[in-house]
Amino acid sequence: MNKDISRRSALGGMATALAAPAVFGGGSARAQDGGTIRFGGSLGMSGRYAETGLNIRHGYETAIKFINEQKGGAEIGGKKYKLELAIVDDASDPARATALIQRQVDGNVSFFLGSYGSNVVLPCAGITEAAGKLTVQVGASADQIFQQGYKNIFGFFPRASRAWVTSVDFFKSITPKPKTVSIMATNDAFSKLNAQAAAAGCKEIGLEVLDLIQLPEQISDVSSALATIRAKTPDILITTTVDQNSLVIVRQMIATDTNVPLLYQFLGPQLPMYRESLGAKATGVIMQLPWEARIDFKDPVFGSTKAYIDYYNKTNTRALSYHTVGASACITTYFEAMRTAGSLDPAKVRTALAATNLITAFGPVKFSPEGDGDAVAMGAKIGQVQSGEVQVVFPADLKTADLIFPTPSWAKKG
Repeated sequence: MNKDISRRSALGGMATALAAPAVFGGGSARAQDGGTIRFGGSLGMSGRYAETGLNIRHGYETAIKFINEQKGGAEIGGKKYKLELAIVDDASDPARATALIQRQVDGNVSFFLGSYGSNVVLPCAGITEAAGKLTVQVGASADQIFQQGYKNIFGFFPRASRAWVTSVDFFKSITPKPKTVSIMATNDAFSKLNAQAAAAGCKEIGLEVLDLIQLPEQISDVSSALATIRAKTPDILITTTVDQNSLVIVRQMIATDTNVPLLYQFLGPQLPMYRESLGAKATGVIMQLPWEARIDFKDPVFGSTKAYIDYYNKTNTRALSYHTVGASACITTYFEAMRTAGSLDPAKVRTALAATNLITAFGPVKFSPEGDGDAVAMGAKIGQVQSGEVQVVFPADLKTADLIFPTPSWAKKG
C-alpha cells in the first residue's frame, strides 16, 4: 500500500511538487516585494480545549516559520510575501471567539484559520461567510458547518456523519465477531451526529445497539452511564466526544472497574498526553487515525512527511500530534491555492481551494462540494494503543500490528 500511496503522491501531487520551488523557494530575482499576508482566527489556547488548541497553534507556527525562514517567503503572482500569524486566544469560548473574529473581519483580514471544536467553529463560520472571508480549518467536522450553504469554509475531516465508513469496515473484520455495541456521546453538534452515524453503521452490519447514551457537553461524572454499561457489558463501547472528555470517561471506567472487550474512543487516544496520563491502562484502546507518521507522503513545501517531522522536532519541544501536522497542511493548502490563483483575491483563492487535490505531509487533501474533507481521500485508519504507542490495526494492508481483542481488564493492565 505504501507503494500505491507513493504513486498517488507522484501523480496527484506532481504539478504541486514541481511548482513548489517557484512558490516557496528562494524566488525569482524579478519578484517584487508584496508585503505581508496575515492569517487571522481564534484558537482555544486556554480553557478546556487548550491541549488541542496549542497543538494546532504549533502546526500553524511551524509552517509559517519554515516558509519565512527556510524559503524566504512565498512567491505568488510574481510578488514575494512574508507570512504573519495573527491567531488570538478564544479561551475555548464560542461567544469570545465570535467577538474576536468579528473584530478581525472589521480589520480587513481575509484569510482565516479555524479554532478547535465545532461549537466554536460553527458560529465563527457564519461571520466569515457573511463577510466573504475564507477559512481553512483542522478542528471541526459537525455536519451543520457544511449544511448551511456556506461557500468559504473548508475542513480537513469528513463531516461527522461520514466519518464511520472505515470504522464500520473494521468492526466487520474483527474475530471473534462482536455482537453488541453501546455508544456514549456528549450533547454537542459534532458528537451527537457522530454517534447517530456510528449507530446506523453498526446496525447495517448486524451489530445490536444496546444503548445510545447522551451526556452533557462538559462532563465531570459519568457514573450512572457506566452503571448501565456494566449491567449490559457490550462487546464494543464507543465514546464520541472531544479529547478532554474522553480522558474523563476512561479514568472513571478505570475507577469503577467498568470493563468491555473493546473500547473505541473517537478522539483522545491519538494524543501523547492521553497515553502518558494513562500509562499501561491505555493499552488496547481503539481510535481513528487521521494521520500516521510512518506513511511518508510527498509535500510541496517541506518535501515529505519525514522531512516535516524532522524539522518540527528540531524547532519544537511540544510532542507532534495529528492536529499539528494537519494545521501545517492548512497553510500549505492555502498557499497552493494562492499559487494556483496567482492572486490574493479571496474569490479567486476560493475557487482554487474548492478544486484542491494535492498531497501534503498530512496526506491527501481534497474537499467535498460542501467544503468538508472528502470521505474517501481523507478518511481515517484505525489505531490501537499497544505498549504506549499507537499501532495501525486496520486496514490490513497498512497495519503495523495485529489487533488485541478482547483487551485485558483494567486490573490486568498494570
